[in-house]
Amino acid sequence: MSARYINFNGEILPEDSILLTIANRGFKYGDGLFESMRLMKGKLQFAELHAERLQRGMKALKIDGYSQADTWFLREQVEQLGRRNKIRHGRVRLTVYREAEGLYTPTQNKMGFCLEISPLDEPRYFLNERGLIMDIYSELPKPLNYLSTIKTCNSLLYVMAGLFKQQNKLDEVFLLNANGFLCEAGAANIFVWYQNHLYTPALSEGCVEGVMRQVVIKLAQDNDIPVTEAQINPEILNEADEVFLTNATSGIQWVMGYGVKRYFNRVSKGLMDELNKL
Repeated sequence: MSARYINFNGEILPEDSILLTIANRGFKYGDGLFESMRLMKGKLQFAELHAERLQRGMKALKIDGYSQADTWFLREQVEQLGRRNKIRHGRVRLTVYREAEGLYTPTQNKMGFCLEISPLDEPRYFLNERGLIMDIYSELPKPLNYLSTIKTCNSLLYVMAGLFKQQNKLDEVFLLNANGFLCEAGAANIFVWYQNHLYTPALSEGCVEGVMRQVVIKLAQDNDIPVTEAQINPEILNEADEVFLTNATSGIQWVMGYGVKRYFNRVSKGLMDELNKL
């Protein structure tokens, strides 16, 4: 396979180029944020929602240049990189960091970025055939503040959750917030189908403001499925009929088991069909 290319601050370069110095604030302090996206048939999916979320995050982190990180910029940069790599269906990651010197206090707030892409086979979203087996990761609760909903480069919580998942031979883990309520999964948002009603943790519960979460809430509403953003006690996992996860790369993934509890996948199947019609 030929070497792939990345876009580093607007320049297309081989992905194995050595580019970061040890002064890079993303490396030193996790001073930045990232956006995970999906390219399908050469087109960036949900570009507008990704751009809006990216701009909100940059604004919150006080990184300048957020007005240029708009829908047009994202589409243009991602689709161009896809063409350069001859990738029509792929997983895309945009990392934005503060291009500055200084210790904790930066010398400026300029935006630096890196865009990377890796190929996926599918031209659409597929529901997983085998449901996920999950458990709760409770060693490190997620703090609640205005940074909680942003995908920042400070991802140690997810790294530790990933190690727990690996050690316990799980497919995914549920994360709790500082108050002990359901927050999200290791790399996705959570939806719970309980008593003919769909629930998902509210943003005030500290979950990442997922683009696919937004899309699925809207799909549920458009298909007359009652949906509520709420504070959710993890005990509901023992009573729910269905649990599924959402993220921009995979779309919707259904959960089969939590402890001895087993779930169905009727609602997730229906929503996945609707998602593929968009």
